[in-house]
Amino acid sequence: MSEELLRLENVCIDYKVRDGYLSAVKDVSFHINRSEIFAIVGESGCGKSTVAHSIMRLLGKNAKVTGSILFNGRDLQALSDKEITGVRGHDIGMIFQNPLDSLNPVYTTGNQVNEAIMLDGVDKLEGWKKVIELYKDIKMPDPEKRARAFPHEMSGGMRQRVMIAMMLSRNPALLIADEPTTALDVTIEAQILEIISQLKREFHTAIMLITHNFGLVAEVADRVAIMYAGELVEEGNVYEVFAHPVHPYTRLLMAALPRQTKREGRLQTIDGTVPRLTESKPGCRFANRCPLAKEICFDQDPPVRRLSGTHSFQCFFAEEVE
Repeated sequence: MSEELLRLENVCIDYKVRDGYLSAVKDVSFHINRSEIFAIVGESGCGKSTVAHSIMRLLGKNAKVTGSILFNGRDLQALSDKEITGVRGHDIGMIFQNPLDSLNPVYTTGNQVNEAIMLDGVDKLEGWKKVIELYKDIKMPDPEKRARAFPHEMSGGMRQRVMIAMMLSRNPALLIADEPTTALDVTIEAQILEIISQLKREFHTAIMLITHNFGLVAEVADRVAIMYAGELVEEGNVYEVFAHPVHPYTRLLMAALPRQTKREGRLQTIDGTVPRLTESKPGCRFANRCPLAKEICFDQDPPVRRLSGTHSFQCFFAEEVE
């Protein structure tokens, strides 16, 4: 049995706004095991990155987080600012969505990675040697030259590699990758995916992969959770969810994926719009777009139901979908 590394229980995240609270995340629970790739999939704005930032304690001052976030048995919400700073980078690393925004434009990439290495008491010369080794590990072309290059002198794929190297430099147990292949062409995307798989195989790193790309999930993930409007609607082993999606939203997402030939008909669309989340109230947030919705769906939170020990979903009427 795999050892559990991270667990979120009933996490809710509300933002204070002018006319009350914006309910960004509602009652999210999941866990990640060591040496596992766990993917969270959903459309833009569904709360994926908000959950990731709550784990790292990087949300704004107007955010209110309830529920528990346990890492190696420690409640991250209860740590002091000094203690959580020690966790960031050392125990939990994060690759942000846009690597150019995360890198300092006036320092070479190698110096920035070396700065992270030196936090653990390594001297500058030894740190530089480790930078070159890390660049080789992440398949950076001409690592010595690229270590001396500035961020603007590198392509998007190279900058993403630099961020991966920076996070790997301190050997974190958990790496959060927030849309790591956004804006990259398919060739570079494939290379980044191979690096992510290598992290799991060689470094036994647990990876929380945030994406809206089902192809990426099918390629590298072990388990997947489907998120809609701040709610986790389905979770399970990748093979279970892809072979037998249960929640109506998951099924509609699968139907909306591009097909290999035009003969398979038009792509499925999901009617309606995402609800306004200016208040947290009972009911399924997908109800206004769901073909199965009945009155109870608007008034009560759907229960968590299990198809197996690993496959669960939140819906009153999912069995009625053929």
